[in-house]
Amino acid sequence: MSHADPHHTRNPGMPLDPAMFDRVRVNKQASERRAAGFGARRSVKKTHQAAWLVNAIRLIDLTTLSGDDTPGKVRRLCAKARAPVAPRIADVLGIADMGLTVGAVCVYPTMVPHAVEALQGSNIPVASVATGFPAGLMPLDLRLREVEWAVAQGAAEIDIVITREHALLGNWQALYDEISAMRDACGAAHMKVILATGELETLTNVYAASMVAMQAGADFIKTSTGKEGVNATLPVSLTMVRALRDFGEATGHRIGFKPAGGIKSAKEALAWQVLMKEELGRDWLNPDLFRFGASSMLGDIERQLEHHATGRYAAAHRHAMS
Repeated sequence: MSHADPHHTRNPGMPLDPAMFDRVRVNKQASERRAAGFGARRSVKKTHQAAWLVNAIRLIDLTTLSGDDTPGKVRRLCAKARAPVAPRIADVLGIADMGLTVGAVCVYPTMVPHAVEALQGSNIPVASVATGFPAGLMPLDLRLREVEWAVAQGAAEIDIVITREHALLGNWQALYDEISAMRDACGAAHMKVILATGELETLTNVYAASMVAMQAGADFIKTSTGKEGVNATLPVSLTMVRALRDFGEATGHRIGFKPAGGIKSAKEALAWQVLMKEELGRDWLNPDLFRFGASSMLGDIERQLEHHATGRYAAAHRHAMS
């Protein structure tokens, strides 16, 4: 199942409306100044920090997207998804009975059946990348078939990639048509649209592509595949989050956000949550509207929580993902 919130309706999409983005110009320097404050000026300490880190665990799409993925590796990752904090830490923190899990497990399509089996009865959804991930440079009909296949195997969420060429050339109708077709292929599965922002050249392109994705029916917009040279950054995230806010004000629909790629530390988990809370409010600190695409970050969060619980740092290998 998906972490869908019954209190807000799914984005149905709308006709392409360039007027919502074609006159928007994003000031890179102003965005960078604003983004710098989320990690530098806001300080969360002690018990409050531990609470924010526990919440971050709920928001993680625990991910393995490697060429050496195997069913056994995926099963071990799913075991970690079910019990993301070691019992000895959970007991000291008083969270042993809260049913803490990650937000989802994200894998390649061929690994979906193994993840679905390993997570049976857990209520943790399986997410799958699709549409020729990470480059997306496959014929559209094959990309759509890949989405349909992953959904048929049990994926409740699909992370699709766009054709970057459409955004770089300003061919917004082609981008809209492509994403709309992918949304149809997803059916009941929620669709996260990966913009690969490190390849879109400007924040103005990022804003426009975000808006087109939401108009085409995106349930989430996502920064990166994790395979680009530049992945999730706070200025890019700020631009996308403000597009979310503008779209919500115009349509009444709340869209989720997922930064991914290169997010590895507990400190980063705090900074992105501060961004979401300050820009969009507390509702975006829940897994139906916010996810981290990450794996190694969970190990650092668990290490920080152990320090909070015991006053000592454990070696990194004590918090292996699988």
